[in-house]
Amino acid sequence: MSETTLEQLGKRWQRKTGALLLYLLMLPLLLSLMVSLIGGNVRLFLLKLAAFLLWGGAAAAVSHGIRQSLDYEEADVARAPRIPWKIVGALLLAATIFLLGYFAGHASAGASLFAAIVGATGVVLYYGVDPRRDKLPDMEGVDADFLLQSLDEARDTLETIRLHSRKIHDLTLHRAIEHALEQAEEILGIIEHDPIKLRKARKFLVVYIEGVARVTERYVALDRETVDEETRQRLQRLLEEVQERFDRELHRLNESERFDLDVQIDALRKQIKE
Repeated sequence: MSETTLEQLGKRWQRKTGALLLYLLMLPLLLSLMVSLIGGNVRLFLLKLAAFLLWGGAAAAVSHGIRQSLDYEEADVARAPRIPWKIVGALLLAATIFLLGYFAGHASAGASLFAAIVGATGVVLYYGVDPRRDKLPDMEGVDADFLLQSLDEARDTLETIRLHSRKIHDLTLHRAIEHALEQAEEILGIIEHDPIKLRKARKFLVVYIEGVARVTERYVALDRETVDEETRQRLQRLLEEVQERFDRELHRLNESERFDLDVQIDALRKQIKE
C-alpha cells in the first residue's frame, strides 16, 4: 500500500472519529458519575455531571476543529477558520479538569490549575492547533475575497441541491442530480486549483447552479401524489441538459488549461533556443 493511500486512510479515519481519545476518556468519568448517583451524593453528582458535559463539549469542539483543519488542508484556496475550535476544546477541557480537581476532588487551587494547564497543553500537542493563515495562491487579477465568496456560495447551493435530492424518491432523477453534483464539484475544484478560471466559469456559478437549486426546490415542494409523468419527464430532460452543459464547461476549462500549458512549453522552448 502506497504512502499516499495510507495518508488518505489516516485522514479519513481522523475525519470519521474526531477526538476519539477524548471521548474514550469520558468513560471513567461516566462510571464515577454513576457511583455518585447510586451513593446519593447530590452535590458530587451535580459537579461530576457538569464536568461530564463540559468534557463532552471539549471533545465535540476538538472533533469539529479536526474536520475543519482537514478541510483546510485539502482545499487549494481556503480562509483560516474564524473560530479556533481545537483551542476552544482545550480550554473547555482545562475548565473540566479544574472543576474536577478543585471542587469535586478538593485539591488545592494551584494543583488543580497546574493539572488543567497540563491537560490543555496535551490536547494542543496531540491534536495540533487550528490553521491561522488564509491559504491563498498567487492570483494575479483575481480578488481573493471575491473568489472565496463565490466558491462558498456555490458550495452552499450545491449542499442545498443535495438536500433536495435526498427528498426525491425517483431513482432516475436522484441519480441524475447526484451526477450533476459530481460534475459541479469537479468544476469548483478546477477553479480552486486555477483561480484565474473564475471569470470563465462565472456564468456556471451564478446561473446554472442556482437554476438547478430553484428547480429541485420547486419539485420537492410538490405533493408526491400530484407529480404527474409529464412533470417528471420535464425535470429529467432538464437534468440531462444540465449534465451536457456541465460536460461542456468541464471540457472548456480543461482545454483552457491545456492551452495555457502549451503556451508555457512554447515559451520555454524559445528561451532554451536563445
